[in-house]
Amino acid sequence: MPYQEASARLQELIQRQDKVLTVMHPPSAGLARVMEAAGAEAGFVGTSGVVGSYTGMEDVGTATLQECIMIAGWIARSVRFPVILDGDTGHGGIMAVRRIVEDSIKEGVAGVRIDDQPIEGKRGTGTAGMEVAPLEVVLTRYRAAVERKRELDPNFVVIAQCYAGEAANGGLEEALHRLKAYKELGEVDWVQFTAPRSPDDIKRAREVVEGPFSIMTGFLPEPPTNDQLLEWGINISWMPRPTHLVTQAALYEYVRDYMERGTAANRDFLESHKDNPLVNGQLKLGGEQIATQRALEEKYLSAESLDKYQRSAGRG
Repeated sequence: MPYQEASARLQELIQRQDKVLTVMHPPSAGLARVMEAAGAEAGFVGTSGVVGSYTGMEDVGTATLQECIMIAGWIARSVRFPVILDGDTGHGGIMAVRRIVEDSIKEGVAGVRIDDQPIEGKRGTGTAGMEVAPLEVVLTRYRAAVERKRELDPNFVVIAQCYAGEAANGGLEEALHRLKAYKELGEVDWVQFTAPRSPDDIKRAREVVEGPFSIMTGFLPEPPTNDQLLEWGINISWMPRPTHLVTQAALYEYVRDYMERGTAANRDFLESHKDNPLVNGQLKLGGEQIATQRALEEKYLSAESLDKYQRSAGRG
């Protein structure tokens, strides 16, 4: 998806008030197309879940900017819904943050989420030992990102990820202070609160932040419903992990069954999913590049060379 269309669409979605926007992980470019066919509206390329699926690396600050951008670009260009990049701590200082924005835009990515952890101790959400960097350092990241996006594509979305609620040097009051600062002083498009423990925490955070706002639900007894989110004035649901659980659980069960029963497992799978449009062939994903390849060969190659299509017709 061209970046101008992607970023404009993401801005439209995060400003929409009458319906919750659900943001999920597209585990790969191929699965992103499956999600698109099922109606997904936006995707997030997380360092742990998505980049880790390709690289095998965990969310401990070892994935490079180039690796993250490359994978996000593959996914962003494969679908028509906007894709957001996990920018971690910014991968460096002011110039690195500017580069994240520049390279994301070049690759068709619609937005970037940058967190407030120290770069030396980067870790995944919910991991023990979480800390946040000094406020001045974090605000510099956001200001640098916002300035660069305004220069290149004002619709590009910059998200501030606030980890203070679960940090050893934070807490709820510090999180509320930072959420407000990230929006008002950092001037980001969207603020995300990592660690609310209760609806009261969520309501207090919503009161200090204007505009697009989301929460992560890992510290809550149970995730809120879309109706509850709208009631609290939140129009974005952040649910990246379920797509991995669904695909991993299904693949685990299928492979285990196949190893026990062989082709009978595949036969039973096809029978039990015969009404699924991906299985019965009613829904076909991709194929555009194959069609383009043939069209170009028919344009450029001789009739003698094109005889290969008569002698090798493929599966049809």
